[in-house]
Amino acid sequence: MKIKSILLSQPKPADVAKTPYEAIIKKFNVNIEFEKFIKLEEVSASDLRQEKVKLNDFTAVILTSRNTIDHFFRIAKEMRYTIPEDLKYFCVSESTAQYLQHYVQYRKRKIFHEPTFAELVGTMKKHKEEKFFLPSSNLVTTEDHDTMLAEAKLDYTKAVIFRTVSADLSHVDISKYDMLVFFSPAGIDSLKENFPNFVQDENVAIGGFGHSTCKAITDAGYTLNFSAPTPSCPSMNMAIEEFINNEIKKAKKK
Repeated sequence: MKIKSILLSQPKPADVAKTPYEAIIKKFNVNIEFEKFIKLEEVSASDLRQEKVKLNDFTAVILTSRNTIDHFFRIAKEMRYTIPEDLKYFCVSESTAQYLQHYVQYRKRKIFHEPTFAELVGTMKKHKEEKFFLPSSNLVTTEDHDTMLAEAKLDYTKAVIFRTVSADLSHVDISKYDMLVFFSPAGIDSLKENFPNFVQDENVAIGGFGHSTCKAITDAGYTLNFSAPTPSCPSMNMAIEEFINNEIKKAKKK
């Protein structure tokens, strides 16, 4: 398999030269392009009101991503809800918690974070008196979250505050790429929606980042040629480089 043109299903960075992908471009003389396969749509405050969701009913909020944080504060503003200083924030990952600094004075707020949702629930169990709000996307699979929260006997309400939908890719010629790289299951949905006639042959490699993305690739009937993170390749750029190196070695043996 000869790789000359790669499509990454991500927004184009402000400066590609400052990304790890620049080293791949130079080392293998390949073309790397970026294309946003998905976009986010807002759920309005009026939609939430119809679901009888009132933010002042809650004393704590569960935040699973930066997008969730952005849309939570957007909804609060639309609802003209003044967020109380004693609201507790329970975040999945330290980086998500740190992102709260865009909206609140971090050191003056009650902020908790754990690396996984399961561990976060363990922390939340120490605050059983709270009424939790779980904002989410329409594509976030929260069945396990629901199960864990229910088993912990926590008082919570879940609501969709933004939707992830396929972007318009009518300007993209998918046939010119030797490698397609995906970072979310929604990207695979977008591929199928935008290119219903796309067929992966032996000359096209597909890579996925994360278990759910890789599963979506195989569930859609495609071959998963490489993935990340792995013990040898914790990042996608490393996985791409390893795959191309292996293909070059195979070609030399023939």
